[in-house]
Amino acid sequence: MMIGRAPPPGPPHHHQHIRRAAIAVYERSGQGREILILRHQITVLERQLGTETRVRFAPKDRAFLAALLTSLPREVLRRLRLLVRPDTVLRWHRDLMRRRHARTCRPKRRGRPPTVGSIRTLALRLVRENPTWGYRRVHGELTTLGIEIAPSTVWEILKQEGLDPAPERASTSWADFLRSQADALLACDFIETITFNGQRQYILAVIEHSTRRIRVLGTTAHPSANWVTQAMKNLVMDLNDAGCRARFLLRDRDGKFPALMDEILAEADVQTVLTGIRMPRMKLDHGAMGAVLPP
Repeated sequence: MMIGRAPPPGPPHHHQHIRRAAIAVYERSGQGREILILRHQITVLERQLGTETRVRFAPKDRAFLAALLTSLPREVLRRLRLLVRPDTVLRWHRDLMRRRHARTCRPKRRGRPPTVGSIRTLALRLVRENPTWGYRRVHGELTTLGIEIAPSTVWEILKQEGLDPAPERASTSWADFLRSQADALLACDFIETITFNGQRQYILAVIEHSTRRIRVLGTTAHPSANWVTQAMKNLVMDLNDAGCRARFLLRDRDGKFPALMDEILAEADVQTVLTGIRMPRMKLDHGAMGAVLPP
């Protein structure tokens, strides 16, 4: 009688299939338990926080959840236990795509493109060669040449170069006149003073604006027309001897200056310029003369 023996073992690959199937069953049971645990934790959090408390997600959390959940159908999303509604997840995904599209389509340089250098140079040249032109006149000339540019662009070009876009930049102020004509400008005025014995004296003085040199023409208690006229004659001779080529003499409208005085200066090619009414800044610098004249 033959003793029975166990059947021979199967091939090796048969055991591997059995092992893989066992691992898959274990993993499915483990994943199911993990899902149940996570759902229960979410239920506990909702019960503790209440329905009025909203869970706030950081931008990174929103992007992560949107990337994971958007591929699922909406019916599946509604069956999931989420802290937010499915519509909220879809809105996160739309915002994420919108920002991504805006980032990829953003221009390399914001704002309008810069003005061509040749057009900028031409606009500045027109302004410097024609000081009375405003930015609209310059824009018209550029348009005539076939250059398409906005008037506001011309205004910006002038502003960046420190030029006044308005035609008023060509007007000459009183300070500009003094600086440009300083070498040929004289100013005269009477300085009233009182001596130690109480006598009132009038000092006629002339100042050169370029060198600030002061010429005292004389002093008198009674500045008559003849006295002032003789003082002007002496001034003309002194200027000729010194080689001073004065072209303008600035004075106020004081009645002590006779009309004959202006005629004497005109014969010497010196034009009399009267100061404005109630404009003390146009008068002779008394402070500078007081620092030089003796008491």
